[in-house]
Amino acid sequence: MIRIGKSVTISGLAFAVALLAAPSALAQSADMTFFVTSNGPGKGADLGGLEGADAQCQKLAQAVGAGSKTWRAYLSTQPADGKPAINARDRIGKGPWQNAKGAVIAKDVADLHGAANNLTKQTALSEKAEVINGRGDTPNRHDILTGSQADGSAFPAGDDKTCKNWTSSTQGAAVVGHADRQGLRDDEPSKSWNSSHPSRGPDGGCSQADLKSTGGDGLLYCFAAN
Repeated sequence: MIRIGKSVTISGLAFAVALLAAPSALAQSADMTFFVTSNGPGKGADLGGLEGADAQCQKLAQAVGAGSKTWRAYLSTQPADGKPAINARDRIGKGPWQNAKGAVIAKDVADLHGAANNLTKQTALSEKAEVINGRGDTPNRHDILTGSQADGSAFPAGDDKTCKNWTSSTQGAAVVGHADRQGLRDDEPSKSWNSSHPSRGPDGGCSQADLKSTGGDGLLYCFAAN
């Protein structure tokens, strides 16, 4: 430890600098209106339905000082039990949306689902402003649960695309997108942030282990709807 003068040390100066920087980081997080969850609930694609998924977004936002907003998970549901489908694109507000570092990823719903959106591995950050591991990283976590078609709309009834509307951690399948816009092929699905491929695996397709087996971790896109 190097002493400066009678009482100020290098470590003391570093602490003071950290204290000055903290309010700035919190203020930046408070302005955040989009993030990828740093972790999932841990039960695979059983999120507790849309309500449970929204609660996960809200909890993580709250932890970084952005809990005053109303957060919604970007998820669709399919028609079931007499209830109509719900489109992910209709749940997330009007935009614009920016990440934890202030980069705008899309100005509105049309822009988000268009070819010119700014959603990449470098901008699809977690609520902690961290990059999500993608293809080539260990472990790969780029599969983000959406249950959606490329335009943000729900799939029709029939083949399960939402792990029983986000209530199954065993049998079923959930469509995922690639947060890093990369896949095994050079085609549109591989580059899609919201509609790349269905989940699969030895447990039936919806368990945490199944999601991890194809490069996921039960992560979600979260948007501030107000």
